[in-house]
Amino acid sequence: MILDGTLPASITTAAQTLRNGALLGLPTETVYGLAADASNDAAVAQIFVAKGRPADHPLIVHVADAIGISHFAREVPAFAQALVDAFWPGPLTLILPRLPSAATAATGGQDSVGLRCPAHPVAQAVLHACAAQGVWGLAAPSANRFGRVSPTTAQHVQEELGTALLVLDGGACTVGIESTIVDCTRGVPVLLRPGAITRAQIAAACGVQPLSKEDLPEHTPRASGTLVSHYAPHAKVRLMDAPALQAGLDVLGADAAHLAVYARTPMRNASSRVLLRQMPHHPEAAAQQLFATLRSLDDAGARLIWIETPPNTPDWEGVRDRLQRAAA
Repeated sequence: MILDGTLPASITTAAQTLRNGALLGLPTETVYGLAADASNDAAVAQIFVAKGRPADHPLIVHVADAIGISHFAREVPAFAQALVDAFWPGPLTLILPRLPSAATAATGGQDSVGLRCPAHPVAQAVLHACAAQGVWGLAAPSANRFGRVSPTTAQHVQEELGTALLVLDGGACTVGIESTIVDCTRGVPVLLRPGAITRAQIAAACGVQPLSKEDLPEHTPRASGTLVSHYAPHAKVRLMDAPALQAGLDVLGADAAHLAVYARTPMRNASSRVLLRQMPHHPEAAAQQLFATLRSLDDAGARLIWIETPPNTPDWEGVRDRLQRAAA
């Protein structure tokens, strides 16, 4: 069931649903999440079942504001606080040392917890309504089957998880890819997953250049969306540069079938059966459209999707990361 997330009655229904231990499809600015009371282990367990997600793969806990950190984390390093001040509410998840009794099921057995304060007005309304009822945080991974393309509309959630799930409709997600994840448990910021907030922005906000997880591999916490294969449509994804992509189309010619092409560079195409889609030239627009485009090509019957590799520049890092995992 999909409810209009802008209506106060919908927010009340959603908060009560979560308070009662049920699941909710929740819009955020990044992607739609599958939410449950983060402190209710039985409710959180339903997320893993619904997604088909391994129980040791941690979930991000969403809080209404910076005050919510105190219910889940036992320490906030100064550089992490600077990131909170700069980017919350927004598409940034911080991994912090966890309070011993907090969010035990959501954290996959680790002594750390990923926390985010989403900027979406519907998510904010739900989180504040929940906090008023003593629910201080919502575990909310993307509302899709594990490893598949993340949903960016309420309809995507319903297609993935069925009509029995209550979903709040907050429109299409404006960011379109999942949050940037920064590990703050080892004395320096370590980027575990790129997103809309870039390395340069992180460094400017906290005064410390973030390391990559390869720079500090010891004791790296497990985090959402960091498996080698993830974000994958049903069709097989292949990344290639524009000349290789055009050469492949030229070789196939009129015999091409069940093929889709998603590229920034205009392509010559001899077959009307090839689905051509134009990738935006700006990384923010490409991120916003990425998952919806992959879903639409699946729906159109593509069995193979050729995608022009994004530029190897910092502003494209989030999109490039999602496509590399989709192609894995």
